[in-house]
Order: sequence, then structure tokens, then C-alpha cells
Amino acid sequence: MLFQLPLSTTMLLVTVLTMLLHPQLDVSGPFLFSLGAHILLLAACALVPWGRLPERAVHIIPVLDCIVVGVSREAGGQYLTVLGFLLVFPVVWLAADRRRSGVVVAVLATILSAVLPPVLLGTGLDGPDFIRIVLLPVILGAIALTAHAIANALSLQRQQLETQGCEVRDLLAASEDRERLLSSVMDTVSVGVCAVDANGQAVLANHQFSSHFGGTVTGRQLSDEPPGFLVYGPDRKHPLPPERRPGFRAARGESFTDELIWADNGTTQRAYSATCRLIRDSRGEHRGAVLAFTDVTALVEALSAKDQFVSSVSHELRTPLTSIMGYMDLALDEEDLAPDIEMYLTVAKRNAQRLLHLVGDLLTIAADAVTINPRHADLCEVVRQSVEAAQPRANAGGITLDLIHNGAATGHFDPDRLGQAVDNLVSNAIKYTPRGGTVTVKVGATGHELRCEVTDTGVGMTGEELDQAFTRFFRAAKVHSSTIPGAGLGLAITKSIIENHRGDVVLYSIPGEGTTAVLTLPSADMETP
Repeated sequence: MLFQLPLSTTMLLVTVLTMLLHPQLDVSGPFLFSLGAHILLLAACALVPWGRLPERAVHIIPVLDCIVVGVSREAGGQYLTVLGFLLVFPVVWLAADRRRSGVVVAVLATILSAVLPPVLLGTGLDGPDFIRIVLLPVILGAIALTAHAIANALSLQRQQLETQGCEVRDLLAASEDRERLLSSVMDTVSVGVCAVDANGQAVLANHQFSSHFGGTVTGRQLSDEPPGFLVYGPDRKHPLPPERRPGFRAARGESFTDELIWADNGTTQRAYSATCRLIRDSRGEHRGAVLAFTDVTALVEALSAKDQFVSSVSHELRTPLTSIMGYMDLALDEEDLAPDIEMYLTVAKRNAQRLLHLVGDLLTIAADAVTINPRHADLCEVVRQSVEAAQPRANAGGITLDLIHNGAATGHFDPDRLGQAVDNLVSNAIKYTPRGGTVTVKVGATGHELRCEVTDTGVGMTGEELDQAFTRFFRAAKVHSSTIPGAGLGLAITKSIIENHRGDVVLYSIPGEGTTAVLTLPSADMETP
């Protein structure tokens, strides 16, 4: 119908217009017969169940169209010779077939439209008819070839579009599956997760984040707090300024890890460990960020309770230990002590001193702050005293303890606290160095920096152990299974002392070869501001 209806409509329109323009036109019987044939062919297109017939059976319609158009042109005389142009419709129909044979059939049908009408109407073939028989197939054959090429190109494009459409549908289905999977994964984890674009607007958030931070956040500026919601720093007292809040920092393109914040919803405060990772495109430009908030309220409260417990127990232990130490000194001052009694008292005093030192460390850790009293001092002299104090232990363990210095290393610092830090470093080096090893201590000044290095040839540490070395109460796995004493507080206290001097302490280690601790202070011959 789509091919036949335009032909039949055009035939009827041309006939009506011709009759209106030339009322004297004599419409003979053959012309009316051809019009009836057109109507029959149109009805056949509508009524015949072409879907049940072979695919190419329908091509009989355009072939008959060519013959009927030829009869209409021949019967219409000189006024209706234009009807010959209507052959384009059936020719294009035949040429639109995917096979090239359609072009051949179109050319043959064109020849039949020129040959059969004169024979059927008995008008005979004259000179113009012979010219038409030659030229008409050539012209319409070229049109058929063009139509065939265009039809094939369109068919190929349609196939490509269908293939691309299938691929797009598959990609869309896969994307929806991944989105559902991502949503399920995000809602499964106990961490609040939120993704923001480059403008800081939330584009994705899981259920945990929404429940912790004020309901639905998608489409909202993450830096905008909901009414009645406040964000505090670690002190839980002072609200964070907008530029220090995690959402604002993420929008600004700042990455951070495990920063403690307190969120107050008006009724309770919860502690969160905030982490941000940036999203960058292929050119490295900032396109957004992903923030993760871990609820660490229980952990923070447990650590606070632990520190309070340690502080209370340490204070309770210090008083009796001080008394014990005093009576030990009085007992050792007695004359005519039996050698074995003196030895027992000396051992008891040494262990009491060790216990008192441990209590002091616990109090320092529990306070989470170190008080320093900076004054002009020589770091070389402080280190020399620490090395001399440690020499007996090194000799007892068969360890060589060397001190290397290049003259005075004066600066403005607390010599007592620095002595405690160096004592810890030297003590650790001796404890973890086997018999026959060497501990080397270097001290000096470089520009405005004071520097002390303690290098040993001991057991060394792995990368994971180095990351945890300054954590309170941390001890390496191999140490737990050995007889090396310690509570895992020395390095934590040392780091606190050095940082209070605005300095730095770094560890370098190779398992099985040894460890080097580097202590630097930015206060050589300068008062700390």
C-alpha cells in the first residue's frame, strides 16, 4: 500500500487536472479500462494476504503497474503522454529490493510498458515508439540503479542503527545493573559514603550517610548544614568554620584521611573519622570527590575511658612506689649489710625504678601532652650523658656503643625532655640489637637545625611495623614472642616530645639489617617563638 497508493493517487490527480484543463478530451474505453486496472491493483495490495505468499510474489504488482501505466499513456493520446513519468513509482519499488535482480526486472518492466500497449491497443509501432523502447529503459534503468544503491545504503544504515540500538540497550541494562549493585554495596557497608561533583553538590549517598547527616542529601550542597546541625572539631566545643568542614574541603579539591569531627544534631554528639578522595578525569582535572564517614564514637569514648583509667592507676601507683624507693635507699645506706641482702635490695630497687619509670610513661601518655621548659642548652652534651648512662647496659649485652659528634650543637630546647627522648631511642637500639652488634649515635648542627641519629645493626622492622611504630602500646610481632621487655610507649613519648619542640623524628629500617632513628629540631641557637 505504501508503494501503490502514491501511484494510484497521482494517476487520478493527473487525469482530473487534464480533464479540467482540456474539457474537450475524449476519454476512450481503453483509458477507462486502464483506470479500472489501477483501482484493481490498489485493491489487490490491500486485500491479498501477501505475508502468506513468497517474499517476491508482491513484485507482480509493480510489473503490472508498468504495463497499465503504458496503456494509460498510449490510450490518453498527446495530452496524457506525461503519464509516462509515473513509471518512476513501480521502477523505484522494484529497485528497492535488496537483490540486484530487482533492477533487471524494473528495466524489463519498462520495456514491456513501451512494447505491449501499442500491440494490445492495435495502434502499431512507429518511429517514436522505437525511440521510446530504447531510451526509456536506459533512463529508468539509471533511476533504478540509483534507487537500488540508496535503498541498500539506507538498509545498511538501518541495520547499523539497530545494532547500535541493541548495544545501547545492553549498555543501559548493564549500567542499571551496576547502579543497583553499587547501591546495594553502599547500603551494606556501615560507613557513611557520599559522592560530590566539582561544585560540592551531592550526587550519590548511601543510607548510612543520609541517616547520620540530615536525611536526603542528593542534590544538596554538602557544605550547607541542615537546620539545627553543627560540626565541631576534635575539642567538641568550637564549631568548625565553613572552610574547614569536610564538604567544603572536598569541593575545593582537598584530600584528607581519618580526620576526627563531631556532629551535633541538636540532641547528641557523634564522633566521625572523615576521609576524602578526589575524582579526576583523564586530564587530571578535579571532577568531584568521595567522602567516607566512619562512626568512631564508641572507640573515642573507649580510648578516653582507657586514658582515665591509666591515669588514675598510675597516680595510685606512683605514691607507694616513691615510698618503696625511699625505704630501699635507707636500707641500702645501712652499714654491715650482708652481701646477699645487699644484692636482693639492689635488685628490688632496680625493678622498683623500672616500674616507676613505666608509671611515669603511662602518666605522660594519659596526659596526651608534654610540658616543656625551653632554655639554652647543648644537644651534644645531652646526648653524651644519655650514651654514658646506657654504656653499662650495652657492655652487659656485648654491644658496641659509639658516639660521633663535631663539637657543640647548641640551641633553645628543654634538655631534660630531649634527654628523655634520646634515652628512649638509645634504649630501643640496644634492646633490639643482638650480641656483637653496634649502636652508633651521631649528633651535630646543620644551619638552623639540630640533628641526632641513632643507628643500630639489630633486627629491623617491616614497612607495616614502621607505620605503627609511633602508636601507643605497639610492639612488633617478633618482639611479643621474644624476651625483650617493654610496654610500647617509648617511641610514642619521644614523638610527643619532639613535636612539642616543633621538630620531627623519622625511622628508617631494613628487616634483618637494622634501624636508624633521625631526630631534628629547628632551634639551633634560636629561641622557639
